[in-house]
Amino acid sequence: MLVGGRSIGGMTFVPEPLDPDDSRPPYEQVASSLGAAIRTRRLAPGEKLPSHSKLTELYGFARATIQRALRDLEDEGLVVSRKGSGVYVRNRTERPAGLRPYVEQAFSSQNVSIDFAGFSSETLHAALQDPIDKIRIGRLTPASINIRILVPDMSVPQAAPVRMSDGADDVRLRNRMHGLMVGFTRGIANQVHELSLLSLVPETRVQVRVHSGTQFFKLYVVNQEDAFFGYYPIRPNKVVAQGEAIEIYDLIGPDATLFHYSINEGESSSGAKQVEQARMWFDSVWTTIGRDFDPDGE
Repeated sequence: MLVGGRSIGGMTFVPEPLDPDDSRPPYEQVASSLGAAIRTRRLAPGEKLPSHSKLTELYGFARATIQRALRDLEDEGLVVSRKGSGVYVRNRTERPAGLRPYVEQAFSSQNVSIDFAGFSSETLHAALQDPIDKIRIGRLTPASINIRILVPDMSVPQAAPVRMSDGADDVRLRNRMHGLMVGFTRGIANQVHELSLLSLVPETRVQVRVHSGTQFFKLYVVNQEDAFFGYYPIRPNKVVAQGEAIEIYDLIGPDATLFHYSINEGESSSGAKQVEQARMWFDSVWTTIGRDFDPDGE
């Protein structure tokens, strides 16, 4: 179904063959294929995509399918439509990034590595579900997975979450957050370890370390090539801890906008330097003040 190519900016774009066993709707398959081309820079920032008619020819699907795929990519922030001109890859510096597609793309590599620093690893847990499912059914076949998770030690007081009434530490809030962290990290560790037990991935490793500082931002380093960084805003919230509703100032993960940096932008680029600094920061904390934590030991 995939034939031909298109000369764009001196390059010829040819989509990767679609998986004939992919059960997703055609528009999702096209969006995934084009998204992968953008993330791997086969379609570069600022580059014009092939026309609707050319994409219809390349993928072998109806024009309506192509239009729906492009709308999804625009909603995701990967492309921008310019009236009368066409559809272009959005410049990376103009947009926040969605984590999930990059995580799934990372699992196409033989050796997968993800370093995460944040508050609970909830978003990472969610982002891993699709690639893990695809490994289980044989659509992804990495040789190794290595995940390092760095989170705050909730056995000591934190700058947040705290009670809204007086800004004071409350052990009930820390116990609640500790329970959430343990649940997500244990889920990640167990799911990844299961892939090894089922002989689906030869080598797997998930390590968790804690540190005593409050984590005001989240950071992901994916396959040592891409970094995602975002700040946790502190907002009023109301939670239930040990059976009591408590108004608190909380770190709100879903409101943390992630920005993407990549070494693929060139060795001298700001993106490559951001990735280098992210890796350096993570390793420095991991090897100095980070302390091993076993979520199954709880």
